[in-house]
Amino acid sequence: MIDRIVNTTIDETEQAQEEQQLENVLRPKDFAGYIGQERLKTNLRLAIAAAKKRGEPIDHVLLYGPPGLGKTTMAAVIANEMGTNIRITSGPAVEKAGDLASLLTNLQDGDILFIDEIHRLGRNVEEVLYSAMEDFKLDIMLGKGPSARSLRLDLPKFTVIGATTRTGNLAAPLRDRFGIMHRLEFYNHDEIAQIISRSANILGVKIDEKAAAELAKRARLTPRIANRLLKRVRDYADVNGDGIIDTVITKGALELLEVDELGLDPADRNMLTAIINNFSGGPVGVDTLAAITGDERTTIEDFYEPYLLQMGLIERTPRGRKVTPKAYGHLGKIYPQP
Repeated sequence: MIDRIVNTTIDETEQAQEEQQLENVLRPKDFAGYIGQERLKTNLRLAIAAAKKRGEPIDHVLLYGPPGLGKTTMAAVIANEMGTNIRITSGPAVEKAGDLASLLTNLQDGDILFIDEIHRLGRNVEEVLYSAMEDFKLDIMLGKGPSARSLRLDLPKFTVIGATTRTGNLAAPLRDRFGIMHRLEFYNHDEIAQIISRSANILGVKIDEKAAAELAKRARLTPRIANRLLKRVRDYADVNGDGIIDTVITKGALELLEVDELGLDPADRNMLTAIINNFSGGPVGVDTLAAITGDERTTIEDFYEPYLLQMGLIERTPRGRKVTPKAYGHLGKIYPQP
């Protein structure tokens, strides 16, 4: 994974684990503290209220959208609002059907099983999950060869919450078993500014409104990046100031981090510049683009493109990716007239 301040993923390094622990402190615990995603919260409040009234677990939930928008946080909020326990795992961690069986048999009635990156579950694991989600039954094969027999176990009534950045990679039978499906949208600048102010208050950092607004403009409309930038600006303020974050401190820190006014970092600008210089602004195929930048195709599709598309800096065409006039202007280049 490329080392970028605007990354929306967490690497399994010691520093990243420390970042993850701090991020957990900043995560809201209920709908009242969860800023943004109003449409999603309205629908989930209704579903939770109905489930509680009936004394049943909430229906299975699929949350999808770009990384860093709060899917894991929302899963924890749902569990808290339901008053139930949550078990957290990820698709790559559940390698065998036995791993999933172990998770399922340790659940209690009403518990929530959160599966991050659910699109990366193996096909044999998915097949076990089908009957578990639909019938709350677990089919286990005992023995091998002619003497093998099937054993069906009853499971508690539980809820699966799946999170994915790639809904197209989910098998249709698995996707159809989710009764509630919602996409998390990018936040607006005002919501990001509120999140930054809330996080600063939790961290015990003083930040003025103008500084929070300036930081929000550079946070790529993503809470995880906003919190990460806030922590780096806090470090800069402690070393180069009196610990109070104002506009001057914010701009100085972001200039040092090479994050520009639109939230682009050197990797974003290099990709846009490569399309302009090597392909006259495009269109260019994503595989060719991956070869030039040295990144994986999935990295470009998951971590570069969503924000660049949202900001109108690139566009997808049948022939590939194309840089827009807005990107030319942002990079200080002249857009070629057709």
